[in-house]
Amino acid sequence: YALGKCWMLASAHNPHISTRTGHSWSNALSVYSQPHYLNEALLLLAKVHYVQGRYRDAQGMCARAGIEEFTRDEQPIYHLRLLAEAFVIKGLSLDHQTVSAASRVRLSEREEECLSCYLRACDTALLYLQELDKVCVCFANLMCIHYMSLSFPLHIHTVIVQGVSRKLAEVLLSSVSEDSYWGPLSTPPPTWLHMEGATHPKETIYPSSRPPQRYSTEGRAFCPQDVVEEAVLLLLITESMASGEAVISRTPEHQEAREASIQEASSVYDMLSIGMARRGQYAMLSQCLERAMKFSFNEFHLWYQLGLSLMASGKAEGAVSVFKECARMKPQDPTPPLLAAKVCINQLHWIEEAEALAQSVVALGEGAEESLARAHLAIGLCCSLRASDATLKGDRDEFNRRALQALQTAHEVDPQDPQIALYLSLQLALVRQVSAAMEPLQLALRLRSEDLHSLHLLALLLSAQKHYQHALDTLTVALNQYPENFNLLFTKVKLEEALFGPAVALQTCEDMLQLWQTYCCSEVDDSSSIPPPEPSPISRKSSGLHLTLPDFQETETGSQSAPSLAVSRLEQAMSEVSAISSTHRQGPAYIWTTLERIWLQAGELFMADGRVKEAQFCVQEAAALFPTSHSVLLLKGQLAELRGNDAEAKSLYDEALAINPTGQHILIHMGKLLVRTGRVGLGEKVLRDAVQAHSVSHEAWSGLGEALQSRASTQAPDCFLTALELEASCPIRPFTVIPREL
Repeated sequence: YALGKCWMLASAHNPHISTRTGHSWSNALSVYSQPHYLNEALLLLAKVHYVQGRYRDAQGMCARAGIEEFTRDEQPIYHLRLLAEAFVIKGLSLDHQTVSAASRVRLSEREEECLSCYLRACDTALLYLQELDKVCVCFANLMCIHYMSLSFPLHIHTVIVQGVSRKLAEVLLSSVSEDSYWGPLSTPPPTWLHMEGATHPKETIYPSSRPPQRYSTEGRAFCPQDVVEEAVLLLLITESMASGEAVISRTPEHQEAREASIQEASSVYDMLSIGMARRGQYAMLSQCLERAMKFSFNEFHLWYQLGLSLMASGKAEGAVSVFKECARMKPQDPTPPLLAAKVCINQLHWIEEAEALAQSVVALGEGAEESLARAHLAIGLCCSLRASDATLKGDRDEFNRRALQALQTAHEVDPQDPQIALYLSLQLALVRQVSAAMEPLQLALRLRSEDLHSLHLLALLLSAQKHYQHALDTLTVALNQYPENFNLLFTKVKLEEALFGPAVALQTCEDMLQLWQTYCCSEVDDSSSIPPPEPSPISRKSSGLHLTLPDFQETETGSQSAPSLAVSRLEQAMSEVSAISSTHRQGPAYIWTTLERIWLQAGELFMADGRVKEAQFCVQEAAALFPTSHSVLLLKGQLAELRGNDAEAKSLYDEALAINPTGQHILIHMGKLLVRTGRVGLGEKVLRDAVQAHSVSHEAWSGLGEALQSRASTQAPDCFLTALELEASCPIRPFTVIPREL
């Protein structure tokens, strides 16, 4: 490759070169009769013979050159480069030279000789670069003069290093599997040598008189452990050089150089994206791409890559800003604003911002192509989420109407999109059109029969129709596909409680605790590609945990029963898991919020089973995780109310309302408590607030009816009728447990 790019070889295509070189080289060989100059002249003449197609003469010149003379330690460094070129010339000449009636043995010998030349050229070139680095470090200024004397400017050396590093990274990422990789300082494994038809490593078969130096990794030197690490290391070195030498000037005379540097940098960043994505190192990738922004004005591709990396690394605000900039660069491209809307909905809850971005895609009309349906879907989700957040019933109804209209439009544009069909069904369910919600959901299940959220929504719709057994059967099918999904398991607990009572549901809570323990022990941070050096404390202790307990004696009767045994096992399981969770708080936050929900769910079941002591234990464990959680305060208030301590219960409800002023169950329990304790007016106001914030809650309407009935109001029957109508379509858990995400 280097020979083909050499200006000296390019000039050899001149038709008069043969005549001129005949006289010139004859004179040169006669003048430079000393071996020091003669060998250099012979190698240069070998190059000329090669580009003229006189391969046998080129081999002869290489043979006449004293190769051993070039390998002596006292020789100048540039002799190593000449030696590497000599090996390349000889190998290329052997490749191109025709042999008439050659036997297979002769062809095999020639291939072996060519390979030997190329391998020796590689070793010599590596040694040359190593020796050159030493000189550059010690005598930087002298080296510049030395380069200039060789007509080999420093920037060309940098370009070559960049190109070689990038090419090697390409080979590593595209052609080398992780199983067949071995470290730079280790020998090839025997299985690989056998697969390649070799019996010994290269150093044994093709020994070199001056092999390249192998650097020691003792101390702080880094040595790649796998193919991706080596490729990323090469690319980071290349990226550092490419970004440091990028052309920033935007003047017309520098346009060509600027475009070339941008193209070079883009190829490096593309490969960095591939390599770092294999290890999940999106944060590091985003940092690399941020360095490229100084020379990436109006360069859509690099900005788009930066936005994707920020999105993948969880830097949501930055991703939205970058995608907006991409949309400015390409206003007719619907992808950047849709991605920005996705981040706004899924991570930031910037609903109004997401709706505006989706509207910009809808404004493209037919130009949005297949993204048009997704834009309408985004608008529908935004309106649906805004309806859930609205505090006034009028606003909520308007947002629900707009959400349904947008989702129906999306379904008309793309009737075969299962996600659109799912969210259309969900929106119909949210406005309690349960029967109408079944049709689009059935379509979604036909298109994608194993979708988690579709199966979950089907179970909730069946429970809203009071087909609890069918709902539980559907949930069992979903759990067979997703056995570790806690959202499904919480719904299963509610269905089992409705069908079989709290004691049976407690057995599922025990299973959830065991699953949580296993899940928490195996959970690692996806943002790091480096595995932990040793098991975490949870992993070390979990092997000794057994969630099966001795028999539990009921305090009231002293007899044993199956439900009480389940309660006993659950109680002991809680103690053991509590010992872990209270000592070692690590990992993502959602793991611990899930555990809190399990504690609270078990506490509710214990309360329903009349077991106040066990319920109190669950509340204490949940409070140890999140002491200021409004859900914990709510359950504490219910326990205080159950024990007859109304003042403590009210105080706890007040604290919970201070944290979550629109909490449905907090408002309902507070209102009922106030009515029961004689403060009917204040209780009625609280319950009206509950109805205003949660207009489809039959419990809120029923509580308001009781408050009105206590003061003989004529509006009480209407409230009770509304409560009955809403209860007839109420699911076992709110439909909002289905995530609304783009």
